[in-house]
Amino acid sequence: MIEFLVSVIALTIPAGTALLYGTLGEVYAERSGVLNLGVEGMMIMGAVTGFAVTQTTGNLLLGIVAAALVGGLMALIHAFASVTLRVNQVVSGLALTMLGLGISGMIGKRYIGLPLAARIKPLDIPLLSDLPVLGPMLFRFNALVYLSILLVPVLWFVLYKTYWGITLRSVGENPAAADAMGVNVVRVRYLAVVFGGIMAGLGGAFLSVAYAPAWIEGMTAGAGWIVIALTIFAMWDPVRALLGAYLFGGVRVLQFRLQPLGISPNFLNMLPFLLTILVLLLVSGQAFRRRVGVPAALMQPYAREER
Repeated sequence: MIEFLVSVIALTIPAGTALLYGTLGEVYAERSGVLNLGVEGMMIMGAVTGFAVTQTTGNLLLGIVAAALVGGLMALIHAFASVTLRVNQVVSGLALTMLGLGISGMIGKRYIGLPLAARIKPLDIPLLSDLPVLGPMLFRFNALVYLSILLVPVLWFVLYKTYWGITLRSVGENPAAADAMGVNVVRVRYLAVVFGGIMAGLGGAFLSVAYAPAWIEGMTAGAGWIVIALTIFAMWDPVRALLGAYLFGGVRVLQFRLQPLGISPNFLNMLPFLLTILVLLLVSGQAFRRRVGVPAALMQPYAREER
């Protein structure tokens, strides 16, 4: 039983890492008042870019950086549409997802079935990696996993304990009041949305160069949509995002662990999305939205001349 739990936890953390990257970025974007439904498109573009650049250059770090930049550039499109042009954020985000899925499929055709030119290796932390039970469960992951965990307290501190975090949250709650206090609402929202895209790109890169080092068309498999639900589930908080990402990651791991018991694989495959639907239904009520503190200006375009 202990061995089973150790193996499940050891697999759950990598399985939730891509979701964690995407959710941390989306938390910041939505805290600024901008909903980005293009996470799936940004993640899949990050995945194909990370694999393609790594495969072409043999440089893993270059591939990861390129994936982050592509995610940021795609988010910039959404920021321009939703912040500058003030178009419907849902429409802009959905268009971004379709764009990413289409372009990634076209770019990735030549890479299907190819082994990755460079592999990211697990980091064996001295002493900690050799601990019984805890060693293989918590201290034998690669650098991208540890980076995602490190980002959680950093982003929490920035969000709640710094001037930038206060500014970001004020823009998401009352952009007119923030503007009156001298805050550049447009700049804050642009930076938050682009940061969200960078994180989504990193999440996609993790999938294709670390978690399953290969390129498969549509390999994000709805992870971007789970990120949207996770952001709500986490109540727009980085620490809760960590817990939620690993919860969903654990559900995905259990899909494979429970199949030998004779449970239908189709039922197991739908578990993460069933959990996603349940989360969205839970937060759909106005009373719950007020209680969990949904950013008041979320999805509300801001025009200074209409203040």
